Amino acid sequence: MKTLLSALVLAALSCATLARAGDFVDLRVIDRDTGTTLPTYARDGKIFVAGMPGHRYSVRIANRIGERVLAVLSVDGVNAVTGQTASPDQSGYVLDAYQSTDVAGWRKSADEVAQFNFTALSGSYAAKTGRPDNVGVIGVAVFREKPLDLPWREGKIASAPLADRYVPPAPPAQPASPTSAPASVPPGAAEAETAAKSAASGGAMARAESSADSSVARMRKPEESLGTGHGAREASHVSWTQFARASSQPNEVVSVWYDSYNNLVARGVIPQPPPPRRFVEPQAFPGGFVPDPRS
Repeated sequence: MKTLLSALVLAALSCATLARAGDFVDLRVIDRDTGTTLPTYARDGKIFVAGMPGHRYSVRIANRIGERVLAVLSVDGVNAVTGQTASPDQSGYVLDAYQSTDVAGWRKSADEVAQFNFTALSGSYAAKTGRPDNVGVIGVAVFREKPLDLPWREGKIASAPLADRYVPPAPPAQPASPTSAPASVPPGAAEAETAAKSAASGGAMARAESSADSSVARMRKPEESLGTGHGAREASHVSWTQFARASSQPNEVVSVWYDSYNNLVARGVIPQPPPPRRFVEPQAFPGGFVPDPRS
């Protein structure tokens, strides 16, 4: 079976946080417009990254072991090399011992890719080719190489979306920690005039708090999920090589889920920022007599 050997070899791995670390490969998602590795968030046994709509991205795969491996890359349930509905028995990228490579798009030929970019689910390549069910996940099925002194006999696996077939069941969701409510501000005046002023001030605070809550609610409101588009063409040179798999089943599958920042906040993946603290404007004449100081 022919598989692709990436021509791009990185001299050293960056020290950015790993999106997903497996026993055989590490997987990261790189925002190509900012040059940063997307930070990761753990939830229900999965790892998530927040993509920026319109930004280009690449998938960085790093071989952690001292032998060649085959990495079959699935984006949104579609094989990034062949365009088929992803299955582990398909073509992928062969990485030498400790090699790392950035896959920047859908492979169109041995010399060109169509860029990966974050777009609305309806505009994703998978949705536009009638396969929207697995949009929002990037997966790599990893195979070790069969020793050269053994005969080459590759098995086949029935076609199935990569993430659905091999990702283990997620553990039960942990209850979310209750958010501490801001402390209320008691009225500080005893006289009627002061109480009236305090009530007016409290009304202003309530309006400000209501406005803040509305902003938080807008931020929590889900929007259309992100998918991966079929972007502009760019040069990306690879060569062909032979690779005999040691087994018909992947040695491991590493997956990363993605969506927009707002959607991940709404789903509870990214912790909700606390509401702004209430501010009470000090009064020059709050009224009353001079009390004794507190000890």
